[in-house]
Amino acid sequence: MSTEKAQAPVTAPASDDLRAVLGRVRTEVAKGVVGQDAAVTSLLIALLCRGHVLLEGVPGVAKTLLVRTLAASLALDTKRVQFTPDLMPGDITGSLVYDARTAEFSFREGPVFTNLLLADEINRTPPKTQASLLEAMEERQVSVDGAPLPLPDPFLVIATQNPVEYEGTYPLPEAQLDRFLLKVLLPLPERDQELEVLARHAAGFDPRNLGAAGVRSVATADELERARREVSQVQVSPEVLGYVVDVCRATRFSPSLSLGVSPRGATALLATSRAWAWLNGRTFVTPDDVKALAHPTLRHRVQLRPEAELEGVSAETVLSTVLASVPVPR
Repeated sequence: MSTEKAQAPVTAPASDDLRAVLGRVRTEVAKGVVGQDAAVTSLLIALLCRGHVLLEGVPGVAKTLLVRTLAASLALDTKRVQFTPDLMPGDITGSLVYDARTAEFSFREGPVFTNLLLADEINRTPPKTQASLLEAMEERQVSVDGAPLPLPDPFLVIATQNPVEYEGTYPLPEAQLDRFLLKVLLPLPERDQELEVLARHAAGFDPRNLGAAGVRSVATADELERARREVSQVQVSPEVLGYVVDVCRATRFSPSLSLGVSPRGATALLATSRAWAWLNGRTFVTPDDVKALAHPTLRHRVQLRPEAELEGVSAETVLSTVLASVPVPR
């Protein structure tokens, strides 16, 4: 991601205080997870944009630990669902339960009724169960017997998945992928980072006991809401709006793609760019902000043609080509 800090205007002290709060969240996450700075930034952006995040990486790169540590640093209600092949939709959203004493059915809430839902290994459950999250992620509600039940605010789904090449996985359908604001790839650590991981474990670090590692809650839902309001005030010029549209439209005409970015993807890129600008202390969005967030915001919203896949073309390559081909406004 870009680290551009030029042209930073004078910002209100409240903005600086709220950015400091999110900085403390970073510090707390670092107590449990080594590295993965880009992933932490992406999670903070999702919190600011009311969006959901899909974390993808091979087993053992701390996907679940990252989400658990983030949850521990926030004063939010958090629940976890381990997605398995036999998981049913009602196990997530809740179900009607017959009460013999009253001879009536009552609704028993599922784990989706929370602020932060960790959907662990979401692609290990069949599409029918995956689809149970569609309404919750988009509408922030669950329909029960025809009546909508609102979910708590804030509501954020952070899902982890193994690469689709791994055995026992079910690819997420396009409609579900499009519900995620960001898709973040967690790479294997560098050598010095892996040494730090081993050093922590040698010193007695227990990933199942984050309290012992000193992870504490440092941000409240109220502070998060205030930060969101500040992000919504970040200015976007007509030229930058046009740039976002042109980037997304260019994916629809790429010869390597059978599915380009939808208008929902364009609004997502606008939202993440504003949050990134605010995190960097600016009150306006630049084309560099759009470029910085294009890959994590759009990579899961495009679909390669079979012949492109056979030639070894990746979504990352296509997006880089698109960004290089679209004129940047001055």
